[in-house]
Amino acid sequence: MRSVGHKLGVWVVLVALGVSGCAAQRDAQVQDLKRKLEHMESELDRTKAAQQDAEAQLAVLEEDRQGLLDAQEQLRQQLSQELADAQAKLEMTERGLVLTLLDRILFDSGKSELRTDGLAVLDKVATVLKEQLTDEAIAVEGHTDNQPIKFSGWKSNWELSTARATSVVHHFIDQGGLAPERLRAVGYGEFHAVESNDAAEGRQANRRVEIVILPSQISRTEGKQ
Repeated sequence: MRSVGHKLGVWVVLVALGVSGCAAQRDAQVQDLKRKLEHMESELDRTKAAQQDAEAQLAVLEEDRQGLLDAQEQLRQQLSQELADAQAKLEMTERGLVLTLLDRILFDSGKSELRTDGLAVLDKVATVLKEQLTDEAIAVEGHTDNQPIKFSGWKSNWELSTARATSVVHHFIDQGGLAPERLRAVGYGEFHAVESNDAAEGRQANRRVEIVILPSQISRTEGKQ
């Protein structure tokens, strides 16, 4: 009888241990499931936040695009004669809205002083930049052909292109009322040609000033650097 009782006692202990082990295992599984659920909820929150951020950025980009399109139409109206005479070109590019003005509109040969009729053209542009666009950065880029400087006194086309871009920037600030922090002047010399310099027509196209209006999203990003 004692042997039977002993065996029964051992069996009861084993069952109790088994039940205890199963409970501990269940508790571990529950905790594991809770951790997984918390992780999934955290990932879902991050996904929602990323989606909201993307939607906000898309809204800003669309606003930028519409603003540039409106400015493009205003410039098209203001410069209708220059565009018709092929002295100016207006196009939307990956960089932003680009207004290209041939140098003969703005400058005499080899000079960086703005011509009187060139001032009138820049005044039209400045009005649009000030009234239609308020946050966008504006890059003024000077370009030349590859003909060496001979008589105008400049050391090279680098200096001439930079001086011309700077003259436009100064006019935008002094006469156009544009904020200086929105503007930059860059001279590229002959090294960003759009046509071959082998013919007179190509050289004429290369002698130009480009006014690049950057989307406000890019402008804000650059301003933080």
